[in-house]
Amino acid sequence: MKILVTGGAGFIGTNLCNELRTRGHSVVGCDLYNTDRDEYIRCDVKNHRQIERVFEEYGPFDYVYHLAAEYGRWNGEAYYENLWQTNIIGTKHVLRLQEKYKFRMIFFSSAEVYGDYEGRMTETVMEENRIGDTYQMNDYAISKWAGELMCLNSAQMFGTETVRVRPVNCYGPHEEYTPYRGFIPKFIFHCLNGRPYIVYEGHKRIIDYVEDTCRTFANIVDNFIPGEVYNVGGRSEWEMDIKEYSDLILAATGADASLVTYKEAEPFTTKIKTMDFSKAVRDLNHNPEVNPQEGIKRTVAWMKWFYRM
Repeated sequence: MKILVTGGAGFIGTNLCNELRTRGHSVVGCDLYNTDRDEYIRCDVKNHRQIERVFEEYGPFDYVYHLAAEYGRWNGEAYYENLWQTNIIGTKHVLRLQEKYKFRMIFFSSAEVYGDYEGRMTETVMEENRIGDTYQMNDYAISKWAGELMCLNSAQMFGTETVRVRPVNCYGPHEEYTPYRGFIPKFIFHCLNGRPYIVYEGHKRIIDYVEDTCRTFANIVDNFIPGEVYNVGGRSEWEMDIKEYSDLILAATGADASLVTYKEAEPFTTKIKTMDFSKAVRDLNHNPEVNPQEGIKRTVAWMKWFYRM
């Protein structure tokens, strides 16, 4: 297949491009960055001329994995103009091109769309609850849910074919540190640099090693079911308190436990995300293999290499 990955120089995008290429697909990545990667073009999806140029010069494509997005709730608060322009306007540009060129799309949403829902988070939660019952707690979550609605609307109006995915706390190699990343890379980076950090108690999460995740994402083109939506994350039995993840990172890095300050639950953040991955297991052969203990060790090793520590 000929495949475009928007956000192809990002964390998940880099790993996904690698996985797709190992399977023999012809893959083009586009992203904001200037890089010397093969089969790559610089493109900001919020600028229609730039994303249209990708299709004119490299297309046609059989599939497009649309990952390009501004990530994270606090990033979305601090840089909300970027978030809304990229996550909404950028997605609308890609949808307009889908309506024109008729490629199949895999749209990357987020488990953040479930907001503060307290039950088991199956994919049907968003269909079976009134707006307001699953309160999205930040602009990032709202933008991802709006993106899903845009995909559904395009499918009804123009017959486009899209699969939506909702990743859950993906982590691993190629995720560079910023203050707005998820808690795993933030904790590791702080430990490796002897910087203090905060752990909010009472929050539980499932994390998913990026190579496991990207195998599942790559499987979508082999069993593409238009209109479907999938939670993709680690095994349910791997769910742990964030303090336990912090303890694993302290052990893997050899950092002093005095770096950590413990506080009560973080405001505007879901305490427990109990996810259901049975659909991804059924349709996409989702089979996470790297447990948190091993995945954290690998991620620490990658960060040490990347930052020359």
